[in-house]
Amino acid sequence: MFKAKYFLTAADIVKSLTDAFISSAEETMFGDWLEGLAIFVNHNVYGGWKSSAKGVDLEFDLDNIRYIVSIKSGPNWGNSSQITKMREDFKSATKTLRTSNSKLNIRAINGCCYGIDNNPDKGDYFKYCGQEFWYLISGNKNLYLDIIEPLATKAKERNEEFQQSYAQMLNKFTKEFIAEFCFEDGNIDWKKLVQYNSGCKSFNLQ
Repeated sequence: MFKAKYFLTAADIVKSLTDAFISSAEETMFGDWLEGLAIFVNHNVYGGWKSSAKGVDLEFDLDNIRYIVSIKSGPNWGNSSQITKMREDFKSATKTLRTSNSKLNIRAINGCCYGIDNNPDKGDYFKYCGQEFWYLISGNKNLYLDIIEPLATKAKERNEEFQQSYAQMLNKFTKEFIAEFCFEDGNIDWKKLVQYNSGCKSFNLQ
């Protein structure tokens, strides 16, 4: 891919790989942080708790309804098989809860921390996104806006530190890449790079 995109410098390749890795890691960490925040908020408002049921993140009681919630970052979080798995987890959790209380009124929720879904009723569960989700778990219609300010403040505090570490890491990796995958004239040794990435050391042609 890098060859096709006409990347000519070690720095370009290292930065592209590093940015892709950081983006994936950031998305995971941000999703985990939002999940933790949602559980924390709900616990303080409605006494909710981290669920022990498989595939369910949060449980809480409100107006004689037991809510079981699977928390996702945004509305487009999964493919059809992942959504089917979530439905199965909801059914399993509901069955388990009703073994101890057959009259328990249970409502399954796919809660998305941001985004919009104009058709929340999915038949066997509800999908609430953005403002609707934060309102459900907190009773505060403006909470989805209120959490933005502390997020921005925290990001600003850590940005300078991150940029310094990021630059050091890029320089270190670029130096190692040049030593390992570049000819003495500075050109990239594409064959060696592809062999390192895709060659099978145990492959026997005989």
